[in-house]
Amino acid sequence: MFAGRPIIGLAGGIGSGKSYAARVLREMGCAVIDSDAQVRAAYETDIVRGQLHAWWGDAVFAADGKVDRKAIARRVFESPLERERLERLLHPLVASARDREMRQAAEVGGVLAFVWDTPLLFEAGLNGACDAIVFIDAGLGDRLRRVAESRGWSEEELLRREKLQLPLDKKRDISDYVLKNVADPEEFRAKIGEMLSQILANHQIKRTSGSGRV
Repeated sequence: MFAGRPIIGLAGGIGSGKSYAARVLREMGCAVIDSDAQVRAAYETDIVRGQLHAWWGDAVFAADGKVDRKAIARRVFESPLERERLERLLHPLVASARDREMRQAAEVGGVLAFVWDTPLLFEAGLNGACDAIVFIDAGLGDRLRRVAESRGWSEEELLRREKLQLPLDKKRDISDYVLKNVADPEEFRAKIGEMLSQILANHQIKRTSGSGRV
């Protein structure tokens, strides 16, 4: 379906630098599939808006009529059942969008690999579809600084959200590659490039031997 290009899944803690790594990989010739962007698009569809209103009424819509994702987040973080119900609604739509985006990129050509920038890669069971999982490693202090600057989150909010996910140590242990997000952006970029070259070489070996995804 995708002409033998490897699928690279990005994992790591919130604020670890996954989006930066994805941006660098895009610049290096990869097609990045941004799950957050697909979720935002799904929230704007009539089917999702209608279902959200049926469940929660006007409480999850802003004054301008747009979906209030913060209001939804408060509801689903307080109730695992509500979170699972929301995931059952969104995940099929996101999966269809992901496949459609990959097909379009494959048709254009020139794509070295597909990169899945998916916050819940393991939790959604998508790691099994990847040829390589890359864990972006960053200390708690660095991650706190980033989410405070970009999202206005406190340490309590960050840790509360991460408790709903697979533990970071577990994600790191079951990943194929671990990249330390260092302070020097150029050094980090170089590490990403080395990792990509290694993944492409390994994938080519698997394809040649007949054991890889084609």
